[in-house]
Order: sequence, then structure tokens, then C-alpha cells
Amino acid sequence: QVQLVESGGGLVQAGGSLRLSCAASGSIFRINVMGWYRQAPGKQRELVATITSGGTTNYADSVKGRFTISRDNAKNTVILQMNSLKPEDTSVYYCNAAGVVLRNGWSSDYWGQGTQVTVSS
Repeated sequence: QVQLVESGGGLVQAGGSLRLSCAASGSIFRINVMGWYRQAPGKQRELVATITSGGTTNYADSVKGRFTISRDNAKNTVILQMNSLKPEDTSVYYCNAAGVVLRNGWSSDYWGQGTQVTVSS
């Protein structure tokens, strides 16, 4: 099986920065897309940013110009650098690995356990 372990959440003042990390482990051959999603209380989970194995990125309009996603394919890790944070960025952030091809040939998607990001005004 595959595990996604997130780190880097916490409490920060508006205008500050946080860096989220996610490491995937297991019998992985390749991960097609890695990304971050977030879910605030009472709201649906929403896309924050994704990055393909080739480096193509996609961002939610609300975070463009403030957040940067990157990944290390060799280490199966994805990083979300969050700058100029706003109170509305407060959410639980979830790491996602989509199109994970295992060494036995099976393919599936996986989620991390989530990490809390709180931005105070």
C-alpha cells in the first residue's frame, strides 16, 4: 500500500508564510499527479494546486501568485510554499497522489491525513 505523510501546518499571522510537505511511501513505480486540496469547516474540499510528473502546474485562482507547488519525483515528495497568507486560507490541507502506479501494475489514488493551517488576522 501507499502512505502519504504531511507536515508543516500550523498557526501564522496574515501576511506570513508556511511550507507544507508531503512524502509518499510504499511500493511505488510512478505518481502521475501530486497535489494539495483544502477543506474548511462546512465547505466542500477544493483544489489548491497540482503538479504532474512532467512539472505542469495548476492553481486555484484564489492562490495564484501566492502559492507555489513543486515536487521531487525521485523522492515522491510534493511541497506547497504558501506566502502572503490570508485568514480565508485557513483550512485543513490534504495531500493527494493521483494515478499512482504500483510496482505490481495496479493504479489508484491516495490521500494524506490532513494538516491544519490557521491564519490569524
